[in-house]
Amino acid sequence: MPTLIFDIETVGERWEGLDTATQQTLTRWVERTARDETEKLARIKDVQAGLGFSPLTGIVVSIAVYDLERGQGAVYYQGNPETEPEFTRGDFIYKQRDETTMLSDFWEGARSYDTFVTFNGRCFDVPFLLHRSVSRGVQPSIDLMRRRYLSQQVPPYHIDLQDELTFYGAMTRRPSLHLFCRAYGIESPKTDEMSGDAVAELYQQGKYRQIAEYNAADVVATTELYRRWDTYLRRPGGWEEVPIEY
Repeated sequence: MPTLIFDIETVGERWEGLDTATQQTLTRWVERTARDETEKLARIKDVQAGLGFSPLTGIVVSIAVYDLERGQGAVYYQGNPETEPEFTRGDFIYKQRDETTMLSDFWEGARSYDTFVTFNGRCFDVPFLLHRSVSRGVQPSIDLMRRRYLSQQVPPYHIDLQDELTFYGAMTRRPSLHLFCRAYGIESPKTDEMSGDAVAELYQQGKYRQIAEYNAADVVATTELYRRWDTYLRRPGGWEEVPIEY
């Protein structure tokens, strides 16, 4: 089964660029619940910082993909092609794309795979890609949101490792990729200097390559996590059971 592991990085629109109606819609609850002006301002700041978590107020700035069987990956990212030419690092080739082309390339490449692996992809990455594709007039090529439970899936399979590793809500909390990596002895993409929360600031600073390399590190960690799941926790039944060769 050709397997593609992927992850995205996103940033929000500028708050100042949003129309008044949108700003009011996003902060209406703050007006109702804030106990004083200090709390109100703090909550509005949180809303502004979280614009990149919604495809309705954010954009995709990087998509990292990794072909498990071939051992090759690519990162498509927004940047400045005049100052940052295409380059290769490790198993990944890095290519400049605008958001529309990035999405088109992702969906076109997805046609070649019947198994997809993400971490929290069902709740974040895939819905974000779908809504941004609609916004950009790009046609998704496959359905990665149907049938959440792996035992009920048919191709294309979507293995969301956060679902699998928390046993579909049996664990009361949904640990982050970093925490699973720490527990399993996998190198985490998160460091003191770099995390997903830093992407928006790096984008504003024009540090596009750093975002792309962080995106690739996320996919590397997800790949290692997938191998642990596949070796120790994968349950039989409901999908192709041919052993995976790494």
